[in-house]
Amino acid sequence: MLSAAGVGAGDEVIVPAFGTIEVAEAVCRAGATPVFADIDPVTYCLDSVAVEAAVTPETVAVVVVHRFGRPADIARLHEIGQRHGLLVLEQGESETPYEDVAQRRERAAYLDRRLRGVVTPGSSGGHTYQQYVVRVPGNGRPDRDAFARALKAKGIDCRVPVKTPVHRMPGFRRDVCLPETERAADETLSLPVDASLTRREMNRIVGACNALGGLLQPAF
Repeated sequence: MLSAAGVGAGDEVIVPAFGTIEVAEAVCRAGATPVFADIDPVTYCLDSVAVEAAVTPETVAVVVVHRFGRPADIARLHEIGQRHGLLVLEQGESETPYEDVAQRRERAAYLDRRLRGVVTPGSSGGHTYQQYVVRVPGNGRPDRDAFARALKAKGIDCRVPVKTPVHRMPGFRRDVCLPETERAADETLSLPVDASLTRREMNRIVGACNALGGLLQPAF
């Protein structure tokens, strides 16, 4: 995709570090250099202000990854692309049947109303809830990981969506300031929201989370 667009050696491509390594690897395969920009703390997609700040004379493209079923601010990112003459490429997620999306939204709304002690994603236009990602308040990764272990011990199938940001991985280490990316990697947890979940199973998720939420408080 990048090579076909003329991206090659000496070029820079702005990409997110919050996510999988594949995008950065694709940039390298084209012979270009991945430049990591920070994310919006609500959408977990590239932040437009951070993208514009990362533009240099060598920047030729931006790869926008829509995350967890919530779209990036693609209109704003295209404006930046036009202003700086950049190619703006989008990477989406697998399509989900409309019926499943509707049921996921119903279950997500239920969790939004009932969960306590975690920061819920809330509703927004276009969110398909490929993953229902909450933030566990407290002291970052140690509390989030303890929260996840406790839920798993109760049979709740939760998981950490991004364990290590790409700019912290071998071969891609960068001395770059990405505070929202780091915070999201330390605090986020994906809870079940599949269309197949029954009301009883949803109540089990709520009960398990709410029993733990009040126990995790920031250190002072």
